[in-house]
Amino acid sequence: MEWQMRAIRGATTVSENTIEAIGEAVTELIDELEQRNQLQPEEMISVTFSVTRDLDAIFPAAIARSRSGWDNVAMLDVQQMHVKGSLQRCIRFLIHAYLPASTQIHHIYLRQAAKLRPDWSLSQPLQSSQHVVKSKV
Repeated sequence: MEWQMRAIRGATTVSENTIEAIGEAVTELIDELEQRNQLQPEEMISVTFSVTRDLDAIFPAAIARSRSGWDNVAMLDVQQMHVKGSLQRCIRFLIHAYLPASTQIHHIYLRQAAKLRPDWSLSQPLQSSQHVVKSKV
């Protein structure tokens, strides 16, 4: 079976800058990611979380690390560049994972973040024109 390094994107928003609200949103985002993509933590190479400057109650990676198997995934939290008028209280992720070449990728955009990529609704898989790195594992 041929495997490829793939990138999965996603985002969500939170109603307020609290540990509880951020925890709920990150958990919902990761649950949807795992379910829609049948993704296991051991397939992930790395996860980068970015947050808008109005979110500083907790690191999204700290929430992810508490999940089974996620403590062995390389994770990084960064602050999203601020652009005037951009979506507020937003958490994004970029995940790199090795997956079978035939796997369809579902990018996850929840809550108000669905406005960021209406072309990538939950029902649409990654288009075949996306660049992938091929590897035989």
